[in-house]
Formats: sequence, structure tokens, C-alpha cells
Amino acid sequence: MMALSWYLCLSVAVLCGPPWPQGHSALAPENEVPLRPTAWLPDGKVTPIHLPKGQTRRLYFILKKKTTMMSVTVSPCDLPLEWTLVARTVKDKPPKSLHWSTKKSMPEVWWRGPGTEAKIHTYTGNVMDTYTGPSYVPASIYILRLRSKGQDTKATVYLHEGSGSSGAFPELPPDPRVHTLGVGMTSVTLSWDPSVSLTRLQRAKSNYDYCVLVNRKHNYHNFCAAREGIRKELEEDKKRKRKDKERKVTVWPILKDWWWQQWDVDAELRAPAVLRDELDDLRCVCKGTETVCTVSELVPDTRYYFDVFLIDGLNKTSSAYTGTFAKTHEEARPAIVPLREGELRWVTFRNGGSTSGEFFSFGPRGWPHSGLLTLQSCGGGEKIKVTISSKGVELKSQAVGEDLAQIWLQGSPTYLIHLEREETASRGIPAPGALKASVKMQASSAYHRQGAPSLPSTLQIKSFNRLRSCDSITLAWMGTEERSLYCVYRRRLVKGEKGGTPPCLGPESRSDTERVLCKYFQELNPRRAVTTAVIGDLEPGVTYVFDVYLMRRWGIPIKYSSKTVRTRKEC
Repeated sequence: MMALSWYLCLSVAVLCGPPWPQGHSALAPENEVPLRPTAWLPDGKVTPIHLPKGQTRRLYFILKKKTTMMSVTVSPCDLPLEWTLVARTVKDKPPKSLHWSTKKSMPEVWWRGPGTEAKIHTYTGNVMDTYTGPSYVPASIYILRLRSKGQDTKATVYLHEGSGSSGAFPELPPDPRVHTLGVGMTSVTLSWDPSVSLTRLQRAKSNYDYCVLVNRKHNYHNFCAAREGIRKELEEDKKRKRKDKERKVTVWPILKDWWWQQWDVDAELRAPAVLRDELDDLRCVCKGTETVCTVSELVPDTRYYFDVFLIDGLNKTSSAYTGTFAKTHEEARPAIVPLREGELRWVTFRNGGSTSGEFFSFGPRGWPHSGLLTLQSCGGGEKIKVTISSKGVELKSQAVGEDLAQIWLQGSPTYLIHLEREETASRGIPAPGALKASVKMQASSAYHRQGAPSLPSTLQIKSFNRLRSCDSITLAWMGTEERSLYCVYRRRLVKGEKGGTPPCLGPESRSDTERVLCKYFQELNPRRAVTTAVIGDLEPGVTYVFDVYLMRRWGIPIKYSSKTVRTRKEC
């Protein structure tokens, strides 16, 4: 009952009591000062502040006696803000003991009392702004109001009493632009004028660092904005990765969730340390006090934005040059040589030459777009890698040795043929400029065929000893089920010369006097596709080297293994 009576008396007192003083009701919300500790702005100290969205932050300061000049610097972070500097003068200065009796701070007591305000400076934007001017003599207290209309943001404030430069923020040169000296495929060279702070204070160079920030989106107007931008990008990437992980379905969801939780917790523990190390977080390239920097390891044919920040390590402040952008050069596209129909082309690779290989193009005639590509390596056992692609899609890739390789082309109007040396661990260090490898190649249209022509089951040539005489021999070799022309060549083996003919030596390189005969042959049964030839007009007791070539309408002629035969000396 006693508590109920107390609440009833309190309600009657509120309803029937005297009205609120008119002086308080006339105050606008802008002039209300919350009952909290006053935020004083110290002189000569960099003060970081946090600005909640839509709320006005106030910083108070008074000047020392006989101070004639002052400067106030406000450096926004990543978002624009508006700030105003006013001087307030009270008519009657309240006693010092009044704020203790009212439990209010001295600026709040001055604020409540009657007085006048004079607006000294106002600014709205997202770049660093400094007010420099004489002190307001009648002022009792100065008030700095800051407000962010968009989102929560941060700012840095600095008060300097007296004339001259405060030295808290690095000073920029008269021309604060970043210039581009050179642009390459993977590097960009930048230059800028030295800071006034460095030219004026030679002994303080160790406190300063030029740092270059590279990104692909846009330039940043200050170091804090760059840090916040990179931080938001990292957070977005982290959220996107988490969503991707949640979409994945595994057969062990409990173990998977536990595993990723361990990594997520570890990442969260490391995140503050990473964010504290601003330079590592921004992936800056810091060059000390040098005013020329080459940024390397860039991607060709890509647009980059470059920002230069001068960092004051002693005061933990920075100033930003006017950034620039540049686009790296695109990679030098290799020359693509068109292949003519049925053209036999030799491709050589030399040491010290281009490592990208050689590029060719071929467009089969007729419909459908079918063709045959034949290749043979002639580099003394070294293999060549051939890659066939069309419209950016790789169709086939294989190594080509001394044995003839046939690649069937079908379905595309044009083909890109890339030849390059195949890397091997056993490759030695050849002499400079020496011929390392070569390959011969031919491309032909084959729109009336369904596939690549068949090859003989073996490329060995057999000679019959019983049929060998003083002036003739008999040779036999395997053919194919297709009607083809076979030509036999011979040459006399000189004393001391090794037998055999290079596998890449084709009939186009042989003399007509070496050709013995040419004949057509066809056998539908591959097991019985054996043909013979009697070679006459030979000299007794002489060693000959015989070569057989399968002459085809499509592709490189196929050379059989050389056969060395000695005629009988006496018959």
C-alpha cells in the first residue's frame, strides 16, 4: 500500500506540477547537448573519430592566450561528410563551480547559457580540408561539428595553434599528379614529384615512405578509403566463398562443417592482425623515399589504377597524390602462317629462338570440312608437340617423332596448328644457334573421305637371297587396301659409307636417276597386301641401298625402312 501511494503521488505531481521552463522548451534538437563527458579536441594530436550515420559529433576546444593563428584539419575516410567550425561567445562567463553543482561539463554550461555563435568555416566532401585563419577574439569556446549523412564512417581531426605548417600531415608538392613513364605487357613505371615535407626536413626522411597501391577498379582519394575499400572486398569474397561452400553437398556433412569451422575461426582470429597491418592488407609496394617505382607481375592487356600515398610513420598519417591509370600492352600475338593445299612445309627450331613455337592455319576445301594433316619429326630423335585447335577449343594434342603421324581434321572450317619443341629431361645444352629440331608437315583437303588413309602394317623391306644374282635382286614389302603408287629408289653405297637413308629424305629430294620403277598396287585383304619388284641392271659385287616410297594423293609420302643388298660377285 505504501508503494502504491508513492506512485500515485508521483503521478499527480507530474500532471499537476509547474510547466517545463520556457528556456529549455525553446532549444532545438540541434542545440541539445547530451549529458556525457565532453569530447575535447587536443592541440597537436591526431584525433580519430567515429561518425554514426545521421548523428552530429561535436568536438570542443579553446585556444591558449595570445594565440593569433590556428588551423583545423579534417580528413574524411571513405565517405563524404560535412563539418562546420563555429565560435561561441557567452555574455556572462559562468563560475567554475557551477558545472560541478549541476553535474554538467563546462562546455555544456556555456552552451546552456545565453550567447552568440559565429560560423567560421564549413565544408562538405570526401577529401582532406584545412581551415587556416586568425583566432576569433570574442570566442569563449570553439565547436567543431561533424556529420555523415550516408553511412557510418570515420575521420581524422587535427588542431594546430599558431602560424605555419603543423607538420602532422605530409605536404604534397605543387603538382601532386602521378605520371606514367613507361608501360609494358606486365609492368608499369610511375614517377611523381617529391613531397615538400621531405625536401624541407632532410633529417626526417626515415619517418616517411612512398607506397603505391594497384587495383583494377578505381582510384582512392586517401589511404583510409583504400583500406576500407579493400576490407569490404575481402569481406565480400569471404561471404561469397561461404555461400559456395554451403551449396556444395558432401557425403560427410558433419566432418565438413567441423573442418570449415576450424578454418573460419582461425581466419577470424587472424583478421584483426591483418587489418592492423594496413600496408600488407592493401598489398602496397613501398619504395622508401624514391619517387620512381616500377610495378611488375601485372596481367597483359588489363587496365590498372595506381595510387601513391606518402605515409608518415611517426604521426600515423598519410597524404594521397592524384592517382592515375594505365592499360598494360597486350601480348605479342605470334604470326600465323596459312598452309596452302598440299603444300609440303619444313619447320625448323633453333636454340635461342622463340619458345612459343610456330603457328599455322589451314582451311579444308569442300563440304564437310575434312582434311588430313601429316607430320614427321626430322630432328635426330627429338619429338615435336603438335596441338590442333579451332575457335579457341583444343581438339587434339600429341607428340610427333620419326614415325609418320596422321591427324584427321573434321567439323571446322579453319584449324590452328601449333608446333613446339617437346621438353625432355635428357636434353643437353646445345651450341648456340645450332639446329635443334625440324619437322615436315603437309595438309590436304579430304572432303570425300570418311577418315585417315590406312598405313602399311609394317615398313620393313624384305629381299630374297635365293633370288639374288649378279645383276638383279627381288624386293617385297607390305601395301594397303587402297590403290596407291609405290616408287623404288636405289643408290650405290660408297666404301666406308654407312647404309641407310634419313627417314625425312623424301622423293622430292632424290635424283631422277635414282628412281628405278613405280608401280600401282591394291589388295583388299590386308593380310595378303604384299607386292614384289625385281630390280635389274645392277653391277656384280656392288652394295646398293634401296628405298621404297608410298606415294599418296593426301599427305606426306611414306618412306619404308632402307634395305641394303649386295649383288653376287660371281654367278
